[in-house]
Parts: sequence; structure tokens; C-alpha cells
Amino acid sequence: MAVVNFQPLLPVGGLPGWVLLNNTLDRQTDLFNKSPQIVRDTEYFEQNIGNVRTADDLVSDRRLLQVALGAFGLGDDLNSQALIKKVLEEGTSDPGSLANRLADERYKKLSDAFGFGELGFPRTGLSGFGREITDRFRSVEFEVAVGAQDESLRLAMNANRELGEVLQSEGTEDAKWFTIMGTPPLRRVFETALGLPSSFGQLDIDRQLETFKEMAVDKLGIDSLDDLNADEAKEDFIRQYLLRDQLASFQVQSSNSIALTLLQSTPNLFQTQ
Repeated sequence: MAVVNFQPLLPVGGLPGWVLLNNTLDRQTDLFNKSPQIVRDTEYFEQNIGNVRTADDLVSDRRLLQVALGAFGLGDDLNSQALIKKVLEEGTSDPGSLANRLADERYKKLSDAFGFGELGFPRTGLSGFGREITDRFRSVEFEVAVGAQDESLRLAMNANRELGEVLQSEGTEDAKWFTIMGTPPLRRVFETALGLPSSFGQLDIDRQLETFKEMAVDKLGIDSLDDLNADEAKEDFIRQYLLRDQLASFQVQSSNSIALTLLQSTPNLFQTQ
């Protein structure tokens, strides 16, 4: 993961922070994209990715791999070269490939983007491929920088971007829900916005799907995910996530405060009489 000496301006969190962030987003992302480390990483990738022909070429170059993984929110896997190489080499056409067997949908997106496991030549040689990946890398890395100060705002930004990709993808309504369920950051936002407990993920996968769809109707007032294509509906969804997340945070803080008060006011039963 790139180490960037840039801190987004986030004086407040929650919904007020979201509003401020969006009002200043163009200026802040411009400054971020011009930071020396981001410039060095993206220029190196764009200049060298065209020479990459195999998955081994990519994982053997740590600087290239850092940008490739970062673009898909997989920066923590930088030292897992064997895993990433297998994901890239096997592609996604075979249902039994590693990318298809992993629960996290981001591995499939990574494999599809580079195309090493498919017939023909990988996409690395295509004109504009380098810029396609670096544009994505800049967006995700800015979210990471936001998350260093406020994880909830990072997840809100991530959901805003990834939800758009899901809605534009081909596939059935259920397929889109399964993509959401298999993308951990996006799933977390939906679970919070819909008021689902952390234990929800232990249910049978089909029951989870049914519950997501039922709760989306009840809590978001949508009959289909495509309803979130409307900017207003998507913004209402993000705001509901932030409000519920902030409420949960207040409840935890209140519980901790009550527990601390009780501990401080309770006599020491083991004190020598």
C-alpha cells in the first residue's frame, strides 16, 4: 500500500462529514493525486505495465503489483504473491478457478481486469489499460486516506463507487445481490443501513439473499436494486448508513460510559477491612 503524506480535511465525521467531504471532493482529490508518492506510483505503472505479459511478470514487480492490488482494494495482499498469481493465472471462465471459489468478489474483478487466465493476450497490452487501472487506484487510495481518519466515511465513499459498478453490470437481480454480499466493504454498508446484526452472515446463503431483498423494500423503499441508480435514492441510502452507523457508535460509547461509571462507583470487595 502506498504511503502518502496527505491527510484529507475531515474536521467532523458522520453525516456532516459526508456533506463537507462531497462539497470539497474535487479540490481534495486533486491535491491527493498530485502528492509525490501517488505520482511516482502511477507513472511507473503506466510506463511499465505494457511490458507485462504473464501473471508472474506482474507479481514479480512489487511496484506494479502494489498499484494493481490497490486499485481493487486488495492492498493488504501485497505479500501474498502465490495467492494472487493463482487468481490471475486461472482467470474466471472456469467455475472451479480460485477467483470463483473465493468468497470475496474483488478477486474476480482483479482477474477479469488483467485477463491473464483467458484465451488470447492479456489486457495489459491494450492502449489505455494503464490509465484505466491508475484512475481506479487513485480513487481507492483516496478512500484509504479518508479511512485513516474516519472508517465510516471511507466505507460510504467505497459504497458510492462500487454500488455504481454493480448496478451497471450485466446479470439478474439476484446476481447483483450476490455480488454485494460477496464484496465485504459494500456488504457491511448494506448490513448497517438495513439494521442487520453481525451474526446475519451465519445464515444460509439463500436465506441471506431473501432477507436482504425483504429489508431493502422495508427500510429503503426499493423494489429493485436498479432503483438505486437514481442519484437521490443512492444518496438516501448512503445517508441512512451513516446515520445508523453513528447511532450504533453513540450506543456503544454510552454503554462504555455507563460501565465505567459503575466500575468507578463500586467498592473494592477485596479491600482489606
